Amino acid sequence: MAPSTFVAKIDLKLSEKLKGDLEGMGFSLSSPPYTLFSAQKKGVSCTLYESGKLTVQGKEKDEFITCYLEPEILKSFDYSYPHAYVDRRARIGIDEAGKGDFFGPLCIAGVQAGEDKVAELLDLGVRDSKKMADSVVLAVAKKIRSRFPHAIVRISPNKYNELYERFKNLNHLLAWGHATAISDLVSETGCKEVIIDKFASEHLVTSAVAKKGLTIHLEQRVRAEEDVVVAAASIVARAHFLEQLAILGAEFGMELPKGAANHVIEAGKAFVAKHGRESLRKVAKLHFKTTDLVLSNHA
Repeated sequence: MAPSTFVAKIDLKLSEKLKGDLEGMGFSLSSPPYTLFSAQKKGVSCTLYESGKLTVQGKEKDEFITCYLEPEILKSFDYSYPHAYVDRRARIGIDEAGKGDFFGPLCIAGVQAGEDKVAELLDLGVRDSKKMADSVVLAVAKKIRSRFPHAIVRISPNKYNELYERFKNLNHLLAWGHATAISDLVSETGCKEVIIDKFASEHLVTSAVAKKGLTIHLEQRVRAEEDVVVAAASIVARAHFLEQLAILGAEFGMELPKGAANHVIEAGKAFVAKHGRESLRKVAKLHFKTTDLVLSNHA
């Protein structure tokens, strides 16, 4: 169990940034004796002392530390990933992005880390991309791509719709994408240890891998993004998705939002009004129920 109080030492040059960020996040600030400030918000309290000691308490402290304090102030991730418990085996991690997003491509990415490089991923701030702001995802992905062997498989919306109409099954697309990324990295690095997030029956991916003539040790794990190498792959996949979504939006002269909620439906209606319903297949995944809602007034 994590200690009830988190303690760290920071450079006092960061105090103004920390203070400003906390104010921006809605913290209430005060100045108790021997402190530069103390900040409170529901579930979290944060105090910076004149010595540079920083303490964080409260039931929401874990999210505050992992999502803000580590990437923005501490620039280290020992709290999220204590090095003493890191699996240092050389391995390939695979993950995808865009599966739940109406607009944009489906992106599958792989990252390979050798025994001497796994800890470096922690130092770069790698963790599950779903817990990271987009700006942080993009910055960390750039570092991963420059330092680690990686592979990206992108299925554009147009191609995605063509393949889905043929197979009627998203998991077959995912299995092919995973196997392709694995094949690329095995060919490049010779690494045979692979971890992926389990998304369907195990035979789907093993069959897709076998069709590529690969002999590997494949581990299909629930919540695989808890593994730092898979988390690195999730960051690379998410960053590529975000970059391609922006490019697609620029091509059609409008912002294409993430997700599949109400604001996405409104954006879809605006897209159809501007470009016509036939163009929707170029930017969106048509098998989503969102499509019916987008087209409901465009019969």
